[in-house]
Amino acid sequence: MSASAAASAILSLHWLLLFAATVEDDVLCLEGVKSSLTDPQGSLSLWTFTNTSASHICNLQGVSCWNLNKNRIISLQLTGLELSGGLPESLKNCHSLQTLDLSQNKLNGPIPTQICQWLPYLVRLDLSSNSLSGSIPSQIADCKFLNYLILSDNKLSGSIPYEVGRLDRLKQFSVKDNHLSGSIPSELSRFGSEDFSGNDGLCGKPLGSCGGLSKKSLAIIIAVGVVGAAGNLLLGFGFWWWYFGGASRKKRVSGSNH
Repeated sequence: MSASAAASAILSLHWLLLFAATVEDDVLCLEGVKSSLTDPQGSLSLWTFTNTSASHICNLQGVSCWNLNKNRIISLQLTGLELSGGLPESLKNCHSLQTLDLSQNKLNGPIPTQICQWLPYLVRLDLSSNSLSGSIPSQIADCKFLNYLILSDNKLSGSIPYEVGRLDRLKQFSVKDNHLSGSIPSELSRFGSEDFSGNDGLCGKPLGSCGGLSKKSLAIIIAVGVVGAAGNLLLGFGFWWWYFGGASRKKRVSGSNH
């Protein structure tokens, strides 16, 4: 065998092994997702792995690949399936994932601090309408390609990490209807107030200023102040009328007696 033929054979073997490794990783990812989540509707029952060809794996429910010739999962969308449990650690094997949409399920527990180590190429992360708790990890800022970060309608608490403001590619961001508190990072003020609503402890633009009063509260205070001032004025006038009016009447009575 010539040197060039040997080199070509080695290169072909390298790509074959690499392809096999990526297939194995994606299968491990999906197997872990299926086994770690409770699936009351049986939505993932058709996820079988006896056939690991790209044409099979890439046609599983909720799974999308780069293309049918490259068995690399690019998107995992499992919305509204009543899945419960924590975010599966096996997701780390879907290393090329760009979209992870697990919204409208019953997932619980924290958002893993390692999620961006597992999925560094995420462009869209939608975990809305679940029961996730704990804080938003500051490490989520390591998902530097994020365009969409949707964490609304959960039970997340604590503050919004200032590091999230460094995600300058964000086009959509929502944390509404959680239990968050503290000031909103100034870089996120470009999003609408509805994206932060339902968090009684949050403040700062686009919501009310921190340490200040809302317009409604300020209006109430002003109204109470005006009513109080008017009451004091009437009380003072009544006292003046009683005191000076009474003295004047006494003088008139005294004068008539003389």
